Amino acid sequence: MFTVDGEALLIGNDVAIILWGGSAPHIGAVAMAIPRPSLKDKSVTSATSSVLTSPGHMEDAIVKGFSERLSAALNCTVVVSAGMHWDDMSIEKIDTVRLVCAELTQDFIDALKKETE
Repeated sequence: MFTVDGEALLIGNDVAIILWGGSAPHIGAVAMAIPRPSLKDKSVTSATSSVLTSPGHMEDAIVKGFSERLSAALNCTVVVSAGMHWDDMSIEKIDTVRLVCAELTQDFIDALKKETE
Protein backbone atom coordinates (compact mmCIF):
# COMPACT_ATOMS: atom_id res chain seq x y z
CA MET A 1 0.00 0.00 0.00
CA PHE A 2 2.78 2.45 0.93
CA THR A 3 5.96 2.17 -1.10
CA VAL A 4 9.05 3.94 0.18
CA ASP A 5 12.08 4.05 -2.12
CA GLY A 6 15.60 4.76 -1.06
CA GLU A 7 19.19 5.03 -2.17
CA ALA A 8 22.45 4.94 -0.27
CA LEU A 9 25.70 6.63 -1.15
CA LEU A 10 28.96 5.67 0.51
CA ILE A 11 31.06 8.77 1.10
CA GLY A 12 34.44 7.59 2.41
CA ASN A 13 33.55 5.79 5.64
CA ASP A 14 30.22 7.62 5.96
CA VAL A 15 26.77 7.04 4.44
CA ALA A 16 24.11 9.32 2.94
CA ILE A 17 20.58 7.95 2.50
CA ILE A 18 17.70 9.45 0.53
CA LEU A 19 14.14 8.19 1.12
CA TRP A 20 11.05 9.19 -0.86
CA GLY A 21 7.55 8.00 -1.54
CA GLY A 22 3.96 8.80 -2.31
CA SER A 23 2.42 11.15 -4.83
CA ALA A 24 4.63 14.15 -4.05
CA PRO A 25 8.18 13.18 -3.01
CA HIS A 26 10.11 16.05 -1.44
CA ILE A 27 12.62 16.86 1.30
CA GLY A 28 10.67 16.96 4.55
CA ALA A 29 13.39 16.26 7.10
CA VAL A 30 17.11 15.58 7.34
CA ALA A 31 19.04 13.96 10.18
CA MET A 32 22.74 13.44 10.84
CA ALA A 33 23.74 10.77 13.34
CA ILE A 34 27.17 10.17 14.84
CA PRO A 35 28.17 6.97 16.66
CA ARG A 36 29.16 7.08 20.32
CA PRO A 37 29.41 4.69 23.28
CA SER A 38 26.02 3.91 24.80
CA LEU A 39 25.20 5.87 27.94
CA LYS A 40 23.93 2.64 29.56
CA ASP A 41 26.78 0.34 28.50
CA LYS A 42 30.03 1.81 27.18
CA SER A 43 30.83 -1.46 25.39
CA VAL A 44 27.79 -0.96 23.11
CA THR A 45 27.79 1.50 20.22
CA SER A 46 24.87 3.89 20.11
CA ALA A 47 24.35 7.12 18.17
CA THR A 48 23.18 10.66 18.66
CA SER A 49 21.53 12.80 16.00
CA SER A 50 20.49 16.27 14.99
CA VAL A 51 17.36 16.80 12.90
CA LEU A 52 16.08 19.58 10.65
CA THR A 53 12.40 19.45 9.66
CA SER A 54 10.42 21.54 7.20
CA PRO A 55 7.43 23.14 8.96
CA GLY A 56 4.33 20.97 8.76
CA HIS A 57 6.21 17.80 7.86
CA MET A 58 6.31 14.58 9.86
CA GLU A 59 9.41 12.82 8.53
CA ASP A 60 11.51 13.89 11.54
CA ALA A 61 10.84 10.71 13.54
CA ILE A 62 11.66 8.59 10.51
CA VAL A 63 15.01 10.23 9.74
CA LYS A 64 16.03 10.34 13.41
CA GLY A 65 15.47 6.63 14.02
CA PHE A 66 16.80 5.60 10.61
CA SER A 67 20.04 7.58 10.95
CA GLU A 68 20.71 6.55 14.55
CA ARG A 69 20.16 2.83 13.86
CA LEU A 70 22.45 2.91 10.82
CA SER A 71 25.11 4.97 12.56
CA ALA A 72 25.24 2.63 15.55
CA ALA A 73 25.20 -0.50 13.38
CA LEU A 74 27.84 0.72 10.92
CA ASN A 75 29.87 2.85 13.37
CA CYS A 76 30.00 5.83 11.02
CA THR A 77 28.37 9.19 10.41
CA VAL A 78 25.03 8.83 8.61
CA VAL A 79 22.84 11.47 6.97
CA VAL A 80 19.24 10.60 6.07
CA SER A 81 16.90 12.81 4.02
CA ALA A 82 13.25 11.84 3.64
CA GLY A 83 10.15 13.22 2.00
CA MET A 84 6.96 11.26 1.50
CA HIS A 85 3.42 12.41 0.84
CA TRP A 86 0.11 10.60 0.60
CA ASP A 87 -3.23 12.42 0.75
CA ASP A 88 -5.66 11.89 3.66
CA MET A 89 -3.31 10.09 6.06
CA SER A 90 -4.83 8.83 9.30
CA ILE A 91 -2.72 8.11 12.39
CA GLU A 92 -2.96 4.39 11.58
CA LYS A 93 -1.67 4.96 8.04
CA ILE A 94 1.18 7.14 9.33
CA ASP A 95 2.10 4.33 11.75
CA THR A 96 2.14 1.91 8.81
CA VAL A 97 4.56 4.15 6.89
CA ARG A 98 6.78 4.34 9.98
CA LEU A 99 6.77 0.53 10.19
CA VAL A 100 7.68 0.26 6.49
CA CYS A 101 10.58 2.65 7.12
CA ALA A 102 11.75 0.69 10.17
CA GLU A 103 11.85 -2.48 8.06
CA LEU A 104 13.68 -0.60 5.32
CA THR A 105 16.23 0.54 7.90
CA GLN A 106 17.18 -3.07 8.60
CA ASP A 107 17.40 -3.79 4.87
CA PHE A 108 19.87 -0.91 4.48
CA ILE A 109 21.90 -2.07 7.50
CA ASP A 110 22.18 -5.59 6.08
CA ALA A 111 23.11 -4.39 2.59
CA LEU A 112 25.61 -1.78 3.76
CA LYS A 113 27.32 -4.18 6.16
CA LYS A 114 27.94 -6.52 3.21
CA GLU A 115 29.13 -3.60 1.06
CA THR A 116 31.59 -2.29 3.65
CA GLU A 117 33.06 -5.62 4.82
